[in-house]
Amino acid sequence: MASGNLMERAQALDRDDPLSSLQAEFNIPTRAQIASSRLPESSSVSQSSSSDTADTDVTASSEPSTYLCGNSLGLQPKRTRTRIAQYLDTWATQGVQGHFKPLDGSPLPTWLDADQRAAELIAPIVGASESEVAVMQTLTANLHLLMSSFYRPDINGKHKILLESRAFPSDHFAVETQLRHHGLSPETSMVVIETPHSEDNVLTTYDILSTISAHAATTALILLPGIQYYTGQLLDIPVITAYAHKHDIFIIWDLAHAVGNVPLSLHSWDVDAAAWCSYKYLNGGPGCIGGLFVHERNSTVTKAITDDKPAEGYSNRLAGWWGNDKKTRFAMANKFHPVSGASGFQLSNPSILDITSLNASLEIFQLAGGIKQLREKSLKLTAFLEKLLGEMKEEDKALFRIITPLDPQQRGAQLSIKLSEGLLLPVMTELEANGVIVDERKPDVIRVAPAPLYNSFVDCVKFIAAFSLALEAGRKAKGSKGTSS
Repeated sequence: MASGNLMERAQALDRDDPLSSLQAEFNIPTRAQIASSRLPESSSVSQSSSSDTADTDVTASSEPSTYLCGNSLGLQPKRTRTRIAQYLDTWATQGVQGHFKPLDGSPLPTWLDADQRAAELIAPIVGASESEVAVMQTLTANLHLLMSSFYRPDINGKHKILLESRAFPSDHFAVETQLRHHGLSPETSMVVIETPHSEDNVLTTYDILSTISAHAATTALILLPGIQYYTGQLLDIPVITAYAHKHDIFIIWDLAHAVGNVPLSLHSWDVDAAAWCSYKYLNGGPGCIGGLFVHERNSTVTKAITDDKPAEGYSNRLAGWWGNDKKTRFAMANKFHPVSGASGFQLSNPSILDITSLNASLEIFQLAGGIKQLREKSLKLTAFLEKLLGEMKEEDKALFRIITPLDPQQRGAQLSIKLSEGLLLPVMTELEANGVIVDERKPDVIRVAPAPLYNSFVDCVKFIAAFSLALEAGRKAKGSKGTSS
């Protein structure tokens, strides 16, 4: 199909998109900006700054880039700068009073309540009650905190931890070191889930359940991703959770690629615990504060805590003063009185700078009407991208294949595309030269993720046009190597 017809098709879909106005909420880098190696002189980033074009040959300096990398780092909401400036003004004018003193005209909570406001905003996105979530720490730190609370190995009974064979390296490291911390060996206490059915290790639910069955008698904990980072596969969280519980196994979900991407119902799915980051689909900013979920049955304080018996009535956890009940937090007594719920797992007072940035983005989720509306658009965007890939020239299609499940219910916004050997570098180089940002997973996969908050159907068409040029560049690069050899 002619590129003009494709663009008209995409423009019509964008006109009919009820969420299209949300794109204006984000700073979308221009092609000149992503090609520049110079920090803009102005503190206010302009969409077309002459200083940005000083060291680039890109002629259309103000043309927006095609940013399809929300699975790695979400774009910056425009209101983030405003909210952070308000936070800085509060600090500058109020000092320590910012912890407790509400300011007329300020949309920001007091610093004492900032984490509570974040919990209110994130709870509907993960399908939990406000008391079951806490915005705190970072992803791997939260996984360690959850494992320290709920992994109780018995060397003569249940001691194994199950995870997928291609888990994100940080998750793998966390499991290995937790085992060693307990004096156990990964060789005997770590089980990796694999599949004989897929060369790309796209796991079926049967693969996972059968591994659980095989090791049920000796497994104490399961750690799995809601969406697998490499393939983009969405696992069946409720079915796998129920099966783990059937075998009396505690399960923790890493939702780094799922939160803000697909609808979650952690409470009703009876999930034990989960953790996530906030810099991908939640657009909190690089390395921004993470979050965790602890089901209410695992976080209740069941007995009145008194000064002489402060350690009764709650599950074991590593504790810090911010997990202390607010009523006693500032009493400065060496008695831990945890608040009931996930917030009782908090350690230090959270970074207000981080929470302010995250909350700015979560405000936009409210404007969108919630995650279900975003999912509806996401399914259409990703299906459209998949269709366009299938309509490419046969010589192009011979050079790649989609490894993400083609069933829309088994994936989020991401399509992982596996390239023929030797194409990754020339393809990535050409995409960037044409103002397209995706990410790579060596040796041969690119991940393309149209995020429904700020991506459009036109973005998908622009990617296809640049991808075709990139594949042509890859063919030429491989051809020249063959000639020279």
